[in-house]
Amino acid sequence: MNSETIARLRSLCGGPRDGALLRLALGQALLAAGDAAAAATELRTATGFDPHYSAAWKLLGKALQATGSAASAADAWRRGIAVAEARGDVQAAKEMRVFLRRVESA
Repeated sequence: MNSETIARLRSLCGGPRDGALLRLALGQALLAAGDAAAAATELRTATGFDPHYSAAWKLLGKALQATGSAASAADAWRRGIAVAEARGDVQAAKEMRVFLRRVESA
């Protein structure tokens, strides 16, 4: 995603449409643009809006890993796995377990 998209998404933050989905989209755009630290900030906000949003936990882990914080990434994935299992989101839990195993074995 380009800077125009990121700017458009940021302009919606703090407004009536602000929420977990918007922050997930912004975090995803920032991560794709190579700004993992800013992505992690937005994804933490997404999990604050909805702590039961497994996709936000999964992407937060990826963003944290990209910043070089393997321990924080592992923590995000552990929390995401618990959320995904509680919601019956089997695929997300599987993916995060794979990411967790990789970071733990590194």
